[in-house]
Amino acid sequence: MIVNQDEKGWEVIYHRAHALLAAQLAGHWHPKKRPVRWLETVAAISHHDDLEKEWEEKNITEAGAPLDFTLDSEIHLPKMQRLVQNARYRGRWVAMLISMHMSFLLEGKRGESPELDDFLDEQLQHQQQWRQELNIKKDDAAEAYAFFQWCDRLSLILCQRQLPVGERALEIATLPDGNRYDVIQNGDGNVTVKPWPFLEEQFTVNLEASYLEQLKFDSSAELSQALQAAPIKTLEWTFVK
Repeated sequence: MIVNQDEKGWEVIYHRAHALLAAQLAGHWHPKKRPVRWLETVAAISHHDDLEKEWEEKNITEAGAPLDFTLDSEIHLPKMQRLVQNARYRGRWVAMLISMHMSFLLEGKRGESPELDDFLDEQLQHQQQWRQELNIKKDDAAEAYAFFQWCDRLSLILCQRQLPVGERALEIATLPDGNRYDVIQNGDGNVTVKPWPFLEEQFTVNLEASYLEQLKFDSSAELSQALQAAPIKTLEWTFVK
């Protein structure tokens, strides 16, 4: 889960809500810029964090605070294997993009354990097999994953409250079209992206966040129970060209 400090305690955003926000952003992409198999790509974006079940797992720090995902350094290979396997039931294109995401997240850790290396090798084999079966060029797959990653990155910027103050630009990513895209929060609170990649000149995206006033929890079960009863607010961002 994504955990932000709030004036009264904690703001908690589930990973599945973050993924849905990323899919909303993808849905506004200009048709002329869309990668191949666009709707399936949006489905992959929407479901790419389905492995996270914060309500069932260890979700507090040693000090008893809600555990932000950036503080969880453990590699959960069985969960990641299940995510790729389950994605296959949505289709090979979705599974391929999810597998590419696993490679992106973990290739930098190659060599840390034989099990990890086997998992990474298996993902590369899957990706090659699915490209061949789908008759998809490697460059087209890379372009679709770059779009996937772009939406994921912008959603995380919003969820983690990383928009800079003072109308300063923050890089999202550079896409295969050669353009570097930056996000800026204007003085009126609206958000813009330069260069503008969306169809509409203005649109709004949203997600739900939970709020906790209790700062410390004795167990993960206690936090999960508190989250079930926590007040929920809808967060909105209006994008304007």
